[in-house]
Amino acid sequence: MVGGFPRKEGMERKDVMSKNVAIYKSQASALEKHASKDVKIVVVANPANTNALILSEHAPSIPKQNITCLTRLDHNRALGQISLKCGIPVQDVHNCIIWGNHSSTQYPDVNHGYVLKNGKKESIRAAMANDEYLNNEFIQTVQQRGAAVIKARKASSALSAASSVCDHMRDWMLGTADDTHVSMGVISDGSYGIQSGIMYSFPVTCKKGSWTIVQGLKIDDFSREKLQLTEKELAEEKQMAMECLA
Repeated sequence: MVGGFPRKEGMERKDVMSKNVAIYKSQASALEKHASKDVKIVVVANPANTNALILSEHAPSIPKQNITCLTRLDHNRALGQISLKCGIPVQDVHNCIIWGNHSSTQYPDVNHGYVLKNGKKESIRAAMANDEYLNNEFIQTVQQRGAAVIKARKASSALSAASSVCDHMRDWMLGTADDTHVSMGVISDGSYGIQSGIMYSFPVTCKKGSWTIVQGLKIDDFSREKLQLTEKELAEEKQMAMECLA
């Protein structure tokens, strides 16, 4: 679902919240009345996480697991940055994670990722040997890439976003590869201590049209702080959206 009030240069997602929650409440009503109950939905229009949440709240007959939002664009950007820095094809970079909101608070995490170099698997941190970059510039580059695209072309991402939607839906419907997880904005079930009932990007695996949040990943103190920061923003967005609809 790409319909929504567009984000323009200098605008944060909160600036377009009130317009978009009304749009997505209306879209939810249409889905509730006319859509198949096994419909699979990916919300692209920003603020994507909260738009998807509003859709879920106001289309109660559609399973919450069937409503997602797009963070695969951010995920692909993270893979691309590691590919460039390591000088390897992007298909040889695996298991970066986008945690949280599709916004500038998102946390691009490489701690569980790996690359294939000369046919051998190596952790991203070992392959890069540059924690200073991975803990600072890398995170900021991925977080701010959307704003950089808008500044450059005076409009949001187009082809890269469309390609990411294809990636998102292909993996959801056909399944993720073995030993590979991807990032999807899905309804939180409390995994990793994240508040239940918000639409949060997690690492997931997919099989036969269903997604499952990857469990058991170690979260260090640096990452925990990042996860909580983007969680806080999503909780605030949810509250703001509910106030807009009141």
